[in-house]
Amino acid sequence: MTIFPRGAARPTIALISVVSIIGAGVGYPLAGLLAEFGGVRAAYGLGLFVTAVAFLAAWRSMPVAPEGRSARVDVAGALVLAGGLFLVLFLASETSLWSHHLAVAVVLAFVAVLLLCIWTASELRSKTPLVDVRAMRHPAVAGANIAMFVGGIGMYLLLTLITRYAQTPHSAGYGFGLTTFVAGLVLVPFSVLGFVAGKLTPRVRERIDAPLLLAGSAVVVGGGFVLFAAARSNLAELFVAMGVLGFGVGSFSAAMPGVILAVTPKSETSSAMSFNYVVRSVGYSLGSAMAAWSWPPAPTPAISSRTTAPTPRQRWSALPRWRSRL
Repeated sequence: MTIFPRGAARPTIALISVVSIIGAGVGYPLAGLLAEFGGVRAAYGLGLFVTAVAFLAAWRSMPVAPEGRSARVDVAGALVLAGGLFLVLFLASETSLWSHHLAVAVVLAFVAVLLLCIWTASELRSKTPLVDVRAMRHPAVAGANIAMFVGGIGMYLLLTLITRYAQTPHSAGYGFGLTTFVAGLVLVPFSVLGFVAGKLTPRVRERIDAPLLLAGSAVVVGGGFVLFAAARSNLAELFVAMGVLGFGVGSFSAAMPGVILAVTPKSETSSAMSFNYVVRSVGYSLGSAMAAWSWPPAPTPAISSRTTAPTPRQRWSALPRWRSRL
């Protein structure tokens, strides 16, 4: 049973893989604008609303299980996996916990590892696993997931560094002092070129093997790092670096399904791709956390920890300044 016309599955899955990249160009500026007007709670409220809508849409569009296959969802396994990943990401983001409460951090790290081990063991024993762990051990699939994990860290490390750099005030000796909203607009080239790469990659895939395409995409992402390291004296250079990064991330994400689907049984396609998306999300989160570790703290004109709305004068006072930097 399939919901795609013959030959359309891989291009469609490749496009789905870059949807989050497209959303970044809309979500970041919109969240920044809400934060400027309504404070941090408004921005997080938007995230909660979008998440709820996405959950309901996925729930309603879930296809009927094929004949002979169970439609049961391993809820317990999902909760254990979520708990383990939550602790991993929490410990990665709360660096002060390691320096001020080392014992607590070590205990939480042990619990995270324990939960992930319990999840792996339960998935191996389950007749209807959330993820077919045995299939994940295939060298090609394991390599693809490792590449996505490491690549996700690098991709969002640079993305976060660029946006933080754009918001750093001039008093720090670098940066542009942009508001959260204007800094979010820097992601527009990332989304546009990411979408273009996502559309082009399936066609290029017909001529180039997926592993080689992944390697080429990683080189493009590396080019974004080089551009940001060598040229960031004006906003135009940040736009170029972000565009190069977007193109590399888009082609990397779109090429990944070809590697996994080539060695995954059709019955386990959704499981394998879903696990890859989870790995990618964890990599993205760790990359953002690493950017926070490596970037010296500096006050910005953005909303940082403010939870109340600024005055109209505060909202727009920084907007004219960014044009002179283009």
